[in-house]
Amino acid sequence: MTHRTTAATALVASMTIAAPLFAGTAHVTETTYNTTDVDGVSIFYREAGPKDAPTVLLLHGFPSSSHMFRDLIPELAKSYHVVAPDYPGYGQSAAPAADAYDYDFATLATTMEHFTEQLGLDEYTLYMQDFGGPVGLRMIQNHPERLEGLIIQNATFHVEGWNPDVVKQFAPFWGDRNAETEAPLRQFLAPQTTEWQYRQGSTLADRLSPDAWIHDQAGLDRPGNTEVQLEYLWNYQDNVANYESWQNKLGELQPDTLIVWGENDPFFTIQGVEAVQKLLPNAETHLYDAGHFALETHADEISTEILEFLAR
Repeated sequence: MTHRTTAATALVASMTIAAPLFAGTAHVTETTYNTTDVDGVSIFYREAGPKDAPTVLLLHGFPSSSHMFRDLIPELAKSYHVVAPDYPGYGQSAAPAADAYDYDFATLATTMEHFTEQLGLDEYTLYMQDFGGPVGLRMIQNHPERLEGLIIQNATFHVEGWNPDVVKQFAPFWGDRNAETEAPLRQFLAPQTTEWQYRQGSTLADRLSPDAWIHDQAGLDRPGNTEVQLEYLWNYQDNVANYESWQNKLGELQPDTLIVWGENDPFFTIQGVEAVQKLLPNAETHLYDAGHFALETHADEISTEILEFLAR
């Protein structure tokens, strides 16, 4: 079932949410900021909520970091243990030189798996946005027993979920990587593109904080980071090659799934949502009049739907 959610309906729903599952626990809703060494790479992560509560693992997208969850974490932490890491090359995590770390998605997923193991996260509900999709889906494929639930926010794993105009930019680069085909991808790292990713398709301008793209751009502009990002973008073709395998795995598992999606996304189309609904017919879907980073404008509405989903 698909719902188009408004602020008014979210407010009404929030009044009827059941009491927190861990009402007797002293809640630690304040976010803490931490680092841990994972296979020689310093990984930064945000953490909040009671550690004896079920865990929600938040996997961010490009070109952001755990910063994108800054409004969501305090809401979920009222009842749940929330963990949001930064990938190598993003946010406050280390960014080793491109010749010192394999900036491909298989390695990234392994780093995130080892991160969860270090923190003792044996089970979790997984929130995937953008890059979080290919990272999270590899984690699910490798350790399906750890998955308690799935939340998908503007992360596609179907070819039909891509905007054809974006495919036209990536295809030459993937087919023959050289200075000419790399040039359009370098524009993905430019300040005006980073801001555009947040503004495009977003309808609530007064909720859109410039802090988001300024924070992201500061990370992109770190010395050597262009090479890091180009490696990730080059390797993204391996994700596309794995789509069928991931679809088969999810089709087999049929996890409890919530889809919260900005329907004006300039990268990933509504056809991607429809493909997931076909694959996971029991998935609950809520569409928002928002862009790729729907949390920037609809964090209240999305957190309400997530809390109801987790309570069920």
